[in-house]
Amino acid sequence: MTTVVEHLSNLIRIPSPSSLSNRSIIDYAVEALHQAQWTTRRLAYRDAAGIEKINLLAAPLGQNVDDPVAELAFMCHTDTVPYAADWSEAIEPFVADGLLHGCGACDVKGFLACLLTAIEEIESLTFRDGLRLILTADEEIGCIGAKHLLASGHIKPKRVVIGEPTSLHPARAGKGYCLAEVTVYGHEAHSAHPQQGSSAIYRAARLITAIEEFGLRFAKKQNDFFNPGYTTLNIGTIQGGTAKNIVAGRCSFQLEWRPIPGEAPDAVPDAVAEIAAELRDADPDFRYELKVVRQQAGFETDAGSELLRSMEAMTARSAISIPFGSEAPLLATVAQEVIVFGPGDMRTAHSSRECVPLSELNEAVLCLKSLMTVAVTRL
Repeated sequence: MTTVVEHLSNLIRIPSPSSLSNRSIIDYAVEALHQAQWTTRRLAYRDAAGIEKINLLAAPLGQNVDDPVAELAFMCHTDTVPYAADWSEAIEPFVADGLLHGCGACDVKGFLACLLTAIEEIESLTFRDGLRLILTADEEIGCIGAKHLLASGHIKPKRVVIGEPTSLHPARAGKGYCLAEVTVYGHEAHSAHPQQGSSAIYRAARLITAIEEFGLRFAKKQNDFFNPGYTTLNIGTIQGGTAKNIVAGRCSFQLEWRPIPGEAPDAVPDAVAEIAAELRDADPDFRYELKVVRQQAGFETDAGSELLRSMEAMTARSAISIPFGSEAPLLATVAQEVIVFGPGDMRTAHSSRECVPLSELNEAVLCLKSLMTVAVTRL
């Protein structure tokens, strides 16, 4: 029987950034699942670059993997972010000071290793009824695999545990993630004769300043379960102009916002439209475009949910919220209860510092085994 450390080490050795097919990771999981007598179903699609991506559904012996209704599902994505060329040990896992290091160690190959280990250690006919395993592609670039899966109608779970590093705290709420590309237009002219043109950069600067002022209003809508407890805005990139001596005809920037649960994801685009209308009053030629790239609401599971109470009792850890994006908001549109849970700390992820405590891996396996073999409503 493969240990959780062996599973995780094997998984880390398989490169799986979102730019590649996740077939090798799926193949590895399928082999372990078939040895445990689970049934699997692959749901493949092609990404925008024509690369094959695979979502996987799995069910224990005697359960119908094609039945979309599930009492409890465990969900885990299979891709990682790219790793830096100078991170020589990204796919060469090693253990030091009780921590296993490598790309994906906590985000989220650690959780996948725990799932496979728990499944292997449980006798085939003792799994709870209505149990499913869901593996998805392309989470790191917009939860694309999960969107394909939900659109297909192949899965409608009542309760879901989604793997992400939470230091084994069950996370019952999380902010959404939204991203838009904004382009402001002007008219080019020689910089020696600026009156012949209109600077898109100056116009964008006025728009950005107004967006910053608008963002400060969100701080008045506090949700104490989050830190910071309000919807945050950020402009992370900006590009404009063609040369130092040309009045800029175009300026673009990326606008990101993370809405707290209950905040409409389109509140920011609506506000930008109002700001633009005000700017147009002073500058009738003001013109811009806003293209929403990603628009995902926050999620929140009731503090009294059966699944949450069970996991708090098992882990002896209180519920938390998460500030980072996940597949949870998507699953919250179909499931009654959604919990994000897993070993490791997201603050080490997406970097050469990524690691996961061995103790948390072993503890997670025990928790998952309990959830897989006991009906949540009886806990």
